[in-house]
Amino acid sequence: MTDRRFLARNLVTTADGSHTIYLPAVGEHYHSSFGALRESRHVFLEQGYDVAAACARDRLRVLEIGLGTGLNALLTWDRARHNLAPVAYTALEPFPVTEELACQLNYPDQLAARAARQAFAALHRCRWGVIEPLGEYFSLLKLGITVEDFQPSGEYDLVYYDTFSPAVQPEVWTRRVFEKVFGCMSAGSLLVTYCAQGEVRRNLRSVGFALERLAGPPGKREMTRARKP
Repeated sequence: MTDRRFLARNLVTTADGSHTIYLPAVGEHYHSSFGALRESRHVFLEQGYDVAAACARDRLRVLEIGLGTGLNALLTWDRARHNLAPVAYTALEPFPVTEELACQLNYPDQLAARAARQAFAALHRCRWGVIEPLGEYFSLLKLGITVEDFQPSGEYDLVYYDTFSPAVQPEVWTRRVFEKVFGCMSAGSLLVTYCAQGEVRRNLRSVGFALERLAGPPGKREMTRARKP
């Protein structure tokens, strides 16, 4: 899939020293310029993974909508191996970054783990559409499709909703899309996203989610956590 808005990508350093990618055509970063690593840890790991993993019985089934740079996946891989808790990770990404650009991202250097660089490289090089193990406690299934085209085959315990903002990709923040996502989540499961816009929250609530308004990462006042009853 090709979208010319996402062809020009510039590597930039955020306030916490970690990298992100800037899209000059739409004026948007993949992560917060106040700190890519801090944002991912706060929104997706601390407010998502840590809460969901505490309730997981055998393995945690994670769906990421917007694999992007792979930062959330890497942090989840790291958490899973430290917790000795299996994670089955499915990621949708219709506009993947190139391996060449991924190799320049400094996320492995930010983790105190020798295996992080190897895992991050494997994450970007592994085959699409095939479940690939990345160590004993983490498996990855990458799908090069949009959430609109996604046909779920199971239920998920945690959803990382990390697409571009509603201003850039309004089509993925609609009631119709959230209805699909809600339908493939298990009872009591969580969806976390950096976005706290009123219309997005109304769309989430309209399909049945119970919402929490949480403090956001540095540079952002609020984020959203949604729970399927």
